[in-house]
Amino acid sequence: MRVFVTGASGWIGSAVTDELLAHSHEVVGLVRTDSAAAALEAKGATAHRGSLDDPAGLASVAKSADAVVHLAFKHDFTDYAGAGRTERAAVERMLDALDGTGRPFLLASGLASDVTGRAVTEDDPSPHHGPDSPRGGSENLALSYADRGVRPVALRFAASVHGMGDHGFVSTLTEIARRHGVAGYLGDGANHWPAVHRSDAARLVRLALDQAPAGSRVHAVAEEGVPTRDIAAAIGAHLGVPTASVPPEDAERHFGWIGAFFAMDMRASSARTRDLLGWTPTGPTLLADIAAGAYARPDLAATR
Repeated sequence: MRVFVTGASGWIGSAVTDELLAHSHEVVGLVRTDSAAAALEAKGATAHRGSLDDPAGLASVAKSADAVVHLAFKHDFTDYAGAGRTERAAVERMLDALDGTGRPFLLASGLASDVTGRAVTEDDPSPHHGPDSPRGGSENLALSYADRGVRPVALRFAASVHGMGDHGFVSTLTEIARRHGVAGYLGDGANHWPAVHRSDAARLVRLALDQAPAGSRVHAVAEEGVPTRDIAAAIGAHLGVPTASVPPEDAERHFGWIGAFFAMDMRASSARTRDLLGWTPTGPTLLADIAAGAYARPDLAATR
């Protein structure tokens, strides 16, 4: 199968590319730089230079592919609404290019939900609709194309997709702990973050591409919810700094932009995904990766 992967050189996308190539798929990967193109082609994939700001160009490549795995997103927290509108325009043009073909369109999404008091499941719809909502409401937009002869699948990734070299949220928290000399958590730290190892997430994407029915939501979640105080304690133990509670009203001062995310209580089940796809996570846990040094190097500080 010829698969167009956006974000093919990213943290999740590079692992997905490796997984697809290892299972005899042909990959055309969207990249923005010469160095990313060279790295992708060294793996045996084909590089397509472009960006999410060119929805017509994305649609052209999508139309020539047997499937699309859309993992790219502009992580611009200074203009998150604008990033969402860019996302929606790109998704809509690619979906229109696949209209009536029956081809798979898998897109990265999050676990945002109106659910409280229990874990989010695959049956819980995203609360986000319209171009001005987070990620431009792209999950609901994509799933609506199940009635238009496309096989859309929402890939809902855990808050932490971790592993050696991770430069995401936990890396940011680690750098903040280094800077302050204390690993903080908010309030009593009883709120949760779900987690999944990068290798398990990549395998789930490949299985969903092969098997997930049109309109599916699948959860890339290995750990339903790791208490944030445990995340902070693991970071503190690794860095050799104390762990302490940060008052919620000081979240922005202490944590900056990530404070709002670290304050969320997110628990998510992947029971239906495991049954649907025969997916069993086998990678290390988040706390094991922290202890093993996945966030040891200062030069891995997050840039998003």
